[in-house]
Amino acid sequence: MMMTDEWMRVIDMAEELSDMLLRSEVVKTYRDAYDRVYSDADLRKEIITFNKMKEQYEDVQRFGRYHPDYKVIMKEIRLQKRALDLREEVAALRLAENDVQSLLDEIGRMIGQSVSEAVKVPAGDGVFTNSSCGGGCGSGGSCSCSA
Repeated sequence: MMMTDEWMRVIDMAEELSDMLLRSEVVKTYRDAYDRVYSDADLRKEIITFNKMKEQYEDVQRFGRYHPDYKVIMKEIRLQKRALDLREEVAALRLAENDVQSLLDEIGRMIGQSVSEAVKVPAGDGVFTNSSCGGGCGSGGSCSCSA
């Protein structure tokens, strides 16, 4: 594919959009929340411990309740997750992540609709959004469109 003036304009506009996103208040809030979580040594240790427990949890999931440590690991993973979820820093980071994802979804939807109203845009929740069918296409949901 040859690089044309039109492609160069698209690339320049994409870089400008990227710069605007990186300077946005939503991304700044996310970066601040991320820094608060990962600059706290105790919280980092809790996250590392939780990630190790998650590996054990995934192993248990392969065998289900027949795994010898099923009850212990299932209980422990829930306790650790709850402890992390109750941390103010973690909650703020999750909210900031959701805000960034919503912003990216909205931008993707706007770009997709600028091409065509029929374009399906992948959203952060894994469901395709489309104004004419409400996201049921290809996602196992019910859809009344003629796609």
